[in-house]
Amino acid sequence: MIQNFFVSAIYNPITFVLQFEKDMTHSLEDLKSGKLIGLKRLKLACGLTEFPEEILKLSGTLEVLDLTDNKLEHLPDSVSQLRHLKIFFASNNNFAHFPAVLGKLPELSMIGFKANKIERVSENVFPAKLRWLILTDNRIKKLPQSIGSAKLLQKCMLAGNFLETLPEEMSQCKCLELLRISSNKLKELPKWLLQLPKLSWVAFGGNEIRKTLKLQQDSLGSFEWSGFEIEQLLGEGASGVISKGFWREKEREVALKVFKGAVTSDGLPEDEMKASIQVGTHKNLIPILGKIKNHPEGKMGLIMELIDLEYINLGNPPSLKTCTRDVFTNDYRVFSFEGLFKIAKSIASVCAQLHAKGINHGDLYAHNILINPIDDCLLGDFGAASFYETSSSMSKSIQRIEVRAFGCLVEDILGLVKEENKILQKKWKELIDVCMLSNVLSRPSFLEILERLDDFRM
Repeated sequence: MIQNFFVSAIYNPITFVLQFEKDMTHSLEDLKSGKLIGLKRLKLACGLTEFPEEILKLSGTLEVLDLTDNKLEHLPDSVSQLRHLKIFFASNNNFAHFPAVLGKLPELSMIGFKANKIERVSENVFPAKLRWLILTDNRIKKLPQSIGSAKLLQKCMLAGNFLETLPEEMSQCKCLELLRISSNKLKELPKWLLQLPKLSWVAFGGNEIRKTLKLQQDSLGSFEWSGFEIEQLLGEGASGVISKGFWREKEREVALKVFKGAVTSDGLPEDEMKASIQVGTHKNLIPILGKIKNHPEGKMGLIMELIDLEYINLGNPPSLKTCTRDVFTNDYRVFSFEGLFKIAKSIASVCAQLHAKGINHGDLYAHNILINPIDDCLLGDFGAASFYETSSSMSKSIQRIEVRAFGCLVEDILGLVKEENKILQKKWKELIDVCMLSNVLSRPSFLEILERLDDFRM
């Protein structure tokens, strides 16, 4: 279980999307020989500098094309022949401009260009069915006004660029639910952004906004890296590496998280570390025991309590199909109304504490929650956390955006409850509805949710 949790705690959406990459990588030789005719998913990672025209021979069937980890700089106009293509990945390449030809693909709904050199995204380059856009870690200073025509856009990953503003036309993206704009140069969050009816998961740390914030000085002690004996690797992801270690001074086993320092799809590991500390203690949070100092590579790190083996992840991350909603397998555990109450009360309490301290979690999902057999739960993963001023005019909207994420979480768990109780079923559905109201400011606060939940106890 511990390994499962920590993998989720450093979960990177793009890494998850490409889970098939290891066992589905194809060879250029097989492509050229015609062996791959009829293929629906193609992955090539072989140092390509030019787009292989042989791919076009798959145009009758190809739905997923992954050209991640090559040296491509452009796509030819002939790519428009891939009429059935739904998903296109080209992360870790050398693109300087977003390829306009992708806008001509009628079925294309997911595009990934993480870690390229993209500086310009021209007008009218997005396909009509675009739902998921990944432009993390590029050099983009400005988005096209035409992004407002992406009416189906649900998930937009823009962390690690040079954006100073967001086009007002983006306010027309009424389906947008998840937005990552961390590590840019934004001076403020536009008012229209905080009014989007479905926005639920937003990360905006590492911008000019935070320069006016004064974070509380943490009192955590720092301990020498040499004082720990590493026992085993528990997990590795975008923001860091988690290991099980023995703390010689305290004579106890702990979990050690060492941050890599690079920008992730959610934001900066530095902000994740600060948020993990600033949130303080809560019975439904993983206890932070201290900070690591004098790491041999000069990296930052946290000492965390090792969680009991009986805890498991409450859910699995969104799939390509669900886009923004977590996945629960057919054999997943069945919950009772009492269990749902216990989880909802615990998470609402944690979120109330977070927002009282001016912290937006930004990734409030079942896959970031640990649960044991008696429904005790722990909220983890602060990779998308953002700081904001609690006295600002936007603070109420920021909190209510996260309330919608809470509504989605409750809705997901309610779907796993098999008990027959029409009265409770109605109460829970009413709570979900009010948490997901289109008018952001009409939603309750987490404190109000806690009061309302008192009426749900069986």
